[in-house]
Amino acid sequence: MLREVWTMWKYTKMVVLVAVSAAFYAALVIPLKIVTIVPGITEFRPGAVVPVVFGLLFGPAGAWGAAFGNIINDFFGTLGIGSVGGFVGNFFYGLVGYKLWASMGLANSREDLAIDSGKKTLNFILIAILSSLVCAEVVAWWLEVVRLLPFAVIGPIIALNNALACLVLGVPLMRLLYRRLNRWDLVWFAIMDERDRPKGPSPKVGAVLIWAGVLGGFVVGISISLGATEAVPFTFGTGATTPSVALGVTPFLVMLIVGCLLA
Repeated sequence: MLREVWTMWKYTKMVVLVAVSAAFYAALVIPLKIVTIVPGITEFRPGAVVPVVFGLLFGPAGAWGAAFGNIINDFFGTLGIGSVGGFVGNFFYGLVGYKLWASMGLANSREDLAIDSGKKTLNFILIAILSSLVCAEVVAWWLEVVRLLPFAVIGPIIALNNALACLVLGVPLMRLLYRRLNRWDLVWFAIMDERDRPKGPSPKVGAVLIWAGVLGGFVVGISISLGATEAVPFTFGTGATTPSVALGVTPFLVMLIVGCLLA
């Protein structure tokens, strides 16, 4: 279920954490907008570690903070129709981590965030990779819908950009922040009542659907975008936007959303 995404707004601390997450994300990303990867769309982002780490620590506040932080960042040169996909993609970027943390058999509970073993380090690495692919899939799908960029061009760039930041900086940042924030009762599960953050009805099934929706959608999106399904010779690899990409990826996005509701 995603009840906590809405009930969190009645907690003053959670609202403050949305603002803190958004400001911190934007503050780390904006100074590097000059290091452009795709003009008007994306840039080098070591600050991309923030949504994953803050999503785990602050739960839905981290997810909303990632979405609003990305919009703030876009105001400094890249605001446009593509920002809609950026808002949603970054929301899911911060969301899937806390939804899946305890659903893959590598951590005991959503509250078990201390990365003090090889299993939980592996858990974080998997979360980082999956979250990066989620963001890339949603953003690339939207840019296909509005005919701005082909999925095969922007999807891998966003995924790699995000994943590198998370894999290099994520574990040290979690170790630096978690115990302090937990001691100060500033982690999301210490702030919200349990009734306002219920576990999903089927976390394991939800986890499978999220992984299938992300990996399947990413592979299908890239394949169609490259022309792998075209019968016309020499269209493979042309990298043009096409409605078939958006249509092909949509069922996997639905699978992702259902998975989040169940996890």
